[in-house]
Amino acid sequence: MHQQKLQYNSSPEKPDAVYARKLQEVIGGQYGEITVAMQYSFQAWNAHIPGKYRDLLFSTAAEEFGHVEMLATMVAQLLEKAPLGITEDAIQDDPAVAAVIGGTDMQQAIVSGAGARPVDSMGNPWTAGYVTASGNLLADMTSNVNAEMQGRIQVARLYHMTDDPGIRDLLSFLLARDTMHQNQWVAAVRELQEDGLEEMPVPSNFPQSKEASEHAYTAYNFSDGQTMDEGTWASGPSPDGKGTFDYQPEPMAGVPMPPPTHPDARFYGTTELPNSVEKAAGTVQDKLNKE
Repeated sequence: MHQQKLQYNSSPEKPDAVYARKLQEVIGGQYGEITVAMQYSFQAWNAHIPGKYRDLLFSTAAEEFGHVEMLATMVAQLLEKAPLGITEDAIQDDPAVAAVIGGTDMQQAIVSGAGARPVDSMGNPWTAGYVTASGNLLADMTSNVNAEMQGRIQVARLYHMTDDPGIRDLLSFLLARDTMHQNQWVAAVRELQEDGLEEMPVPSNFPQSKEASEHAYTAYNFSDGQTMDEGTWASGPSPDGKGTFDYQPEPMAGVPMPPPTHPDARFYGTTELPNSVEKAAGTVQDKLNKE
């Protein structure tokens, strides 16, 4: 049930159509609030156990939908005084050209009537491809840590792009909640392992005996950099506690590539066979009803 109140104050001091476009990134961008709201929702719906982890996902998802609402409200207010008709004070008398040069989003006016849209700051539509929800909570919540880190980076950058105290007040709240969410997902990742529900490597219930274990803990250097072996990933115990890292300064020797493939002639790929031969083969296959 929707309650018609905001989690936190969302009122800019003055209109700013250019900044309204910038805020679209943290609404509908890859690491925006729509992404995390949908990501945590689908992770909860795809969770296979009841209890604290699923409750945490549902709660945080609902909170993130509220963040979408606050930002959309802010965008509408930033656009409230945006000019609609011809403005002589613009760079050119043509308001469309002036809007492009000024950095404003014309679709916020033409499509949404001076309101927010489910797009990023370049106008690209939000896509479900941004969502990670695998059903494995350790994998998903580790992904959530990254989402909150990337989102907080973007909000921090936006903070320095305005001196409007109202906008900064909202962004300071979002930054604080991103701090909480980064920490909560790290805590959940640790607790999942402490509870014995999941462990590294993910998926932990896939038998490691079925993998080529001789390659599982070797750091091969595929670059001409000279310092890769200085990291803890090149020697000592692995974080999963199941192996010991070693370092190889060169890539694996590799194996010869197999010869090029020859699919059904009716795919019409170019091969070394004469075109007439390929055509005849396709005709024969059609007559034999061969699939």
